[in-house]
Amino acid sequence: MRQLALVLVAILSATAPVRAAEPQPPLLWDTGERLAKPDLSALPRLRFLTGTDFPPFNFLDQAGRLSGFHIDLARAICAELALADRCQIQALPWDELNAALEKGEGEAIIAGIAATPDTRLKYAFSRSYLQFPARFIAARSAAFAEPLDKALRGKRVGVLSGSAHERMLADYFGTATSVGYTKPDDLYTDLKAGKIDAVFGDGMRLAFWLAGGEAAGCCRFVGGPYLAPEYLGTGLAIAARPGDTKLTEAFDYALQQISARGIFAELYLRYFPVSFY
Repeated sequence: MRQLALVLVAILSATAPVRAAEPQPPLLWDTGERLAKPDLSALPRLRFLTGTDFPPFNFLDQAGRLSGFHIDLARAICAELALADRCQIQALPWDELNAALEKGEGEAIIAGIAATPDTRLKYAFSRSYLQFPARFIAARSAAFAEPLDKALRGKRVGVLSGSAHERMLADYFGTATSVGYTKPDDLYTDLKAGKIDAVFGDGMRLAFWLAGGEAAGCCRFVGGPYLAPEYLGTGLAIAARPGDTKLTEAFDYALQQISARGIFAELYLRYFPVSFY
């Protein structure tokens, strides 16, 4: 099996009990790594470009104010870099962000751009600040003990057909019986009805469903969060103009410091109360 190629993020220690009622933030930064503190004293402005229609990352609240995880994260980065007085955040339609960056209307884009081989040709990127693990969910009454691949033997697991998660399920949890669906709603309906034993998919989307009224408290996460970059990519990063590595290195430094002091965890749990980690 290629199980060793799968990265299981250990949020708790191996001996600690896993309590689903206590949401856990992701731990993506090595706080012991020494990153150089940047000198951005000559930078006249740090303007982040973002969108308005990607809740809970960026959206307009009931008062019409720009809000969201990306907005608060940008402000925390500015504060960490001592640039609060020169920090700006401008919201634009998604399809206008790239042109605005190219024209110098902003210094960086924080809007959910994934760092891929194609996008790396257009942007310089910070390190990833958020990755989206694959997760299993099952009925609360279901018993799934570790190791999960053994617990899933012969179980019917729903997954979206043609997705990266379907390929992961086949490669890493081949003892399960994969049941393909074309619509998420049908997948959730069958899980609640007991027609399938579990669902495997994007942890963030599953977390939103678990927190929603449709789930009605029926189900929970089982097993751990699984990160497999070869299937799921490397996550979200802050994009700057090509070659602007000084700025992306500054973002890396700020993100590491924010993580070390618990600020990132606070923001994450504010916007993702049902943690997908």
